[in-house]
Amino acid sequence: MDLTLAQEAGGSSLLSLLPFLIILLLFVPLFLNGRKQRRQMQETQAMQSALEDGDVVITTSGLRGTIVDASYEDTIDLEIADGVVTTWLRVAIREKVAPDTTSEDDSADSSGSTGTSESKPTIH
Repeated sequence: MDLTLAQEAGGSSLLSLLPFLIILLLFVPLFLNGRKQRRQMQETQAMQSALEDGDVVITTSGLRGTIVDASYEDTIDLEIADGVVTTWLRVAIREKVAPDTTSEDDSADSSGSTGTSESKPTIH
């Protein structure tokens, strides 16, 4: 009889820890996700503050343009077409386009030795 009481007492101590273990298991992923978001935000802010004239960027609305004036603290001027310059907030810049990707696309188009004639739509 004393043996069964001892087993029940040991089992109840584990049951009393169960809510704390469940809470711990729920908050660990939340904590790790918060750290990941904070790191991504810092990387984005560093990219936005390091923008220079001539960089090709994409805004949060999907507009692609070339920076013509990045001398202001909060805004930049983007050339979105020949002679069309618009002013944007720096925080509206989502990503910087790597210059290597545009030159590879141009060289692939200019080689044209594939033999197939694909017609690409022109966006105006």
